[in-house]
Amino acid sequence: MATLLLVVIYLGFISLGLPDTLLGVTWPLMHVDFGLPLEAAGIASMVIAGGTILSSLMSGWVLQRVGTGKVALISTAMTAGALLGISFAPSFFWFLVLAVPLGLGAGSIDAGLNHYVATHYRSHHMSWLHCFWGVGATLGPNIMARYIALQNSWREGYQVVSLLQFALVAVLLISLPLWRRVNHHAIPEGAEDQTTPRHPVKNPLRIEGVKAALLTFLFYCGIEGTVGLWGSTYLIGARGLSPDVAARWVSLYFGGITLGRFLTGFVTFRVSNPVLIRAGILTALLGTILLLLPLSAGFSLAGLILLGLGCAPVFPCMIQETPARFGKANAASIIGFQMAFAYSSTFLPPLLGVLIARTTIHVFPYFILAYIGIMLAGSERINAMMRRRADAAK
Repeated sequence: MATLLLVVIYLGFISLGLPDTLLGVTWPLMHVDFGLPLEAAGIASMVIAGGTILSSLMSGWVLQRVGTGKVALISTAMTAGALLGISFAPSFFWFLVLAVPLGLGAGSIDAGLNHYVATHYRSHHMSWLHCFWGVGATLGPNIMARYIALQNSWREGYQVVSLLQFALVAVLLISLPLWRRVNHHAIPEGAEDQTTPRHPVKNPLRIEGVKAALLTFLFYCGIEGTVGLWGSTYLIGARGLSPDVAARWVSLYFGGITLGRFLTGFVTFRVSNPVLIRAGILTALLGTILLLLPLSAGFSLAGLILLGLGCAPVFPCMIQETPARFGKANAASIIGFQMAFAYSSTFLPPLLGVLIARTTIHVFPYFILAYIGIMLAGSERINAMMRRRADAAK
């Protein structure tokens, strides 16, 4: 039963990843269909983010009253319906209307499943959970690339992704009794020590290290969102690739995330989460340097893959560390805040879009480089805090 439920949870994260990368790879065609300037992608992404942030902040309250299984079911149904509606949207106005339930659904299932796995399963399961997000994020652009290449249209791609989401709705509906029957696996003994807050705090932001963690989440997801939204445009404008090839190359970035998280699940048996986070950030730094150097297009592809591999362990390892860093009692609310800040990063790509419209697409990798620097600073500050706690406990 426990294994079967874990499979359902993994499928839930595939569904979460499927729509996350669609806007970026379809926007070069979509903005022409809707008669919009290139930077209008920022408006669309901000509306989606607004719904996601709201549902993430409310997730702790909703999960306590509804339960993770029902939240996953309702959220997936919302995203499936929104994607189907978007495929028929006659104008950008209707796209924005449907973007609201798309965002609301994504935030609820993301926070709910992350908290569930962080508090009931071991670290390798968290990495594999986010590996399955990568499966969805990689599959989405490939589906879209096929329809762009064959029909030069994005609408059929949205319809196919919507049908996949509706299939998962059926699976989640059938699996609802599992959430009540399964005896959950506990996280390892010793995940918390005497230095970790053990009781709920009214304002989690007052806990030492929480603000640094939120900042790290913000700019980590800023990287994912910026590459997802502007990666294809950069490859087309700066490297001269065709739209369908650019979409496939961006899918390889998400493929790097997927492969990296799969491998990270095994590495967590030997290497601690903080070490994996640091190694991932430094690998992403190397990939970004390759991306911005004036080399052949092949180096840009290698840079994208390395960037994806480096991003792979950061998000799941930070989520898994949340109970150990800030206490199980505070984990649900803090993970909700982390998801809210993660999706707040959606406001970063639009800012870049405004700059691109006034300058050049070549500024894209420099922004990624800046985000990595801020992320590294926030992560190292948390590590320093944990070392001080350990020293004080001796």
